[in-house]
Amino acid sequence: MFRTVAEINLNNLAYNYLRIRERVPSNIYIMPIVKADAYGHGSIEVSKKLDSLGADLFGVATVTEGETLRKSGIKKPILILGGILKEDISRIIENDLIPMIYSLSIARKYSMALNRNKKGFIHVKIDTGMTRLGILPEEVKEFFTELKRLPNIVVQGVCSHLSSAEEEDITFTKEQIDRYIKSIEIIKKLGFSPLYYHIANSAGFLNIDEIVGNLIRPGLILYGAYPAENLKNKIDLKPVMSFKTRILQIKEVPEKRAVSYGRTFITKRKSRLAVIAVGYADGYSRALSNKGEVLIKGKRAPIVGRVCMDLTIIDITNIADVKEEDEVVLIGEGLNGNIITVDEVAEKIGTISYEVFCNISKRVKRVYIDSSNSGEIIK
Repeated sequence: MFRTVAEINLNNLAYNYLRIRERVPSNIYIMPIVKADAYGHGSIEVSKKLDSLGADLFGVATVTEGETLRKSGIKKPILILGGILKEDISRIIENDLIPMIYSLSIARKYSMALNRNKKGFIHVKIDTGMTRLGILPEEVKEFFTELKRLPNIVVQGVCSHLSSAEEEDITFTKEQIDRYIKSIEIIKKLGFSPLYYHIANSAGFLNIDEIVGNLIRPGLILYGAYPAENLKNKIDLKPVMSFKTRILQIKEVPEKRAVSYGRTFITKRKSRLAVIAVGYADGYSRALSNKGEVLIKGKRAPIVGRVCMDLTIIDITNIADVKEEDEVVLIGEGLNGNIITVDEVAEKIGTISYEVFCNISKRVKRVYIDSSNSGEIIK
C-alpha cells in the first residue's frame, strides 16, 4: 500500500479506444498519442494495452520517449512529434523511429546520416495556422522539390495540427483544413504518394463531421477526458486515472487557529482537520489552496490553508467516522457515486486537464488495473 497513488484503469482505456475505433471506417489508421508519459498515465503500460487492441502507430514528443517504447517491446511505428536536433539523428536511426520534419536543414542532416542501403521514413509537418513547428503552405512546393533531391528519404506522411478545433465556431479550423488540402494537392503533383495524411487531433476528430486524411491522432480522449465542454455529447468515455492519497493525522483545533504557511486560513469554529499525504511535489497544485475539495467516504471536504510541498490540510468537521489512514480521493469517483473530475480541478486552478494529468509527478506510484491480467500491476 502506498501513501499516494494514481490508479490507471486499463479496462477504461480499452473502452475509450474501442469507442474511437467504432466511430471511424476500418481504413482509417489510429495513432494514439502517448507523449508526456501518456499524459501522466504511464507510456509503457498504456502503449502495450493499446498495441494489443490494434493501434497502428504511436505518437511521442521526444526521441527519449520513443526509445522508452522500443525498449519496452513496442514494434509498431513511432512518430516523433516534438521536433528533433542533429544529435538525435543517430538514436532515431538506431531505434527505427520516424522523425517529423519541418526544415530542410534537419532533413539534409538526416539524409546524410542514413546508410545508402537504408531508407529513412519521415512525416513532413505543414503549419496551416498553429504558427508552431512546420513549413508554411507557401513554402510547400519549394520544400518538397528540394526533398526529392535528398537520397534515402521516404515521405511516409504529411501532417498538420489544428489550433482550435474544440471551438463551436469552426471557421478557422475549416481554413486550416483548406490550406492543408491545397498543400496535399501540390505535394501529389510533385510525385509524392505518402501513406499517411493526418490533421485530426482529439478535438478535430470529435468536432469535424468528415475525417480529413486517413489517420487520426487521439490523445486526451483516450484517457477519458474531453477537450471542451461542448464535445461531451459526441462520445461516451470513461476516466482512466484516479488520483488518491491517505490521511496521516487528524486533530481537533479551536476557533481562530491559523492553518498552514502564511496563515491564509483561520478557523471560524472548533474544527476537525486532517493532514493528507499529498502536496505540490506530487503534482497537486498549490493553486488549490483554500479552494480545492477532496472526497472522503463519498463526501466533499475543503482544503484549508496552503497546499504544501508534501502535505495538505483538509476540514473534515462535517464528516463522521473518519480515521487516520483512510483513503482520500483527489480526482476520481468516491463512495455513493460522487466524483471530482479532472476538469473540475483544472477549472479551479485556471488551467486545462492536460496540464493536471501531466503534472502528477513520478513520486506518485502508478497502479494499473487490468481485468485481462490478474489484478494490479504496480510501477
